[in-house]
Amino acid sequence: MDINLELYKVFYYVATTLSFSEASRELFISQSAVSQSIKTLEKKLNHTLFIRSTKKVLLTPEGELLLQHVKPAIQMLDEGESLLSGDNMLKGQLRIGASDTICRYCLIHYLQKFHQEFPDVRIKVTNSTSIGCVELLEKGQVDLIVCNFPNSRLGNHMHIRVLKEFQDIFIGNPEYFPLNDMPRELNTLLEYPILMLSGKSTTSEYLHQAFASQGLNLLPEVELNSNDLLMDLARIGLGIACIPDYMLNPDDSLKPIPLADPLPPRQLVLVQHDSLPLSQAAERFLDMFS
Repeated sequence: MDINLELYKVFYYVATTLSFSEASRELFISQSAVSQSIKTLEKKLNHTLFIRSTKKVLLTPEGELLLQHVKPAIQMLDEGESLLSGDNMLKGQLRIGASDTICRYCLIHYLQKFHQEFPDVRIKVTNSTSIGCVELLEKGQVDLIVCNFPNSRLGNHMHIRVLKEFQDIFIGNPEYFPLNDMPRELNTLLEYPILMLSGKSTTSEYLHQAFASQGLNLLPEVELNSNDLLMDLARIGLGIACIPDYMLNPDDSLKPIPLADPLPPRQLVLVQHDSLPLSQAAERFLDMFS
């Protein structure tokens, strides 16, 4: 079948970004040229590859199948061009999915180190919850994710590498609540307004299970998508917040509330999809954790 390689390249960038405008920026061509290329490819293949709407772009099942074959081919071509050009500098793109909290408090150091070592690699970070990041990985929209574990969405077809262990802690501002250093039972926390992440997070799943294991019904006062905002609300006395321990600065006005039986620890994990090939850039990033 006579199909120009450039059409597949355009398809690859639209499929991995799920954005016609983003693909046009990365390819340095107009958005109308991107749209026309996709229409031409769909006509030649006699299949619709994308579901287009005013709000988002999604791959059809046929598009997802095509991406599985096009992605490794495009990556191999890019790496071959770099070798033939005589340029030994690593190029390409590193695509990582992680939550805002994990990026800010854990991942940024590794991204800085990687960028210093491989300045020609484009780093694309996609923010989502730990649950949402698994979905990004399943769809091939990222090469790697860093997320919380346990995670109900992680399957057996994914390779998991533990980066660090952390503790979930409750914190409050002593100016507003009579907090002291005496360890408390978990049920006593229900006396306070509880601030926590939304129900679509691994943290929410984890906390509800922890309370339910002691026969307690957790009814948060506030549910948000930002740990930093939870801390801000706790500082002004709107309640006690649950956050990862690595976020709390010892000099903060917020203080941890000791529990007689601390919550079970969790882990931050680096995850790759077993059936999806990794780019050279992603492999080099993985090497940093060996």
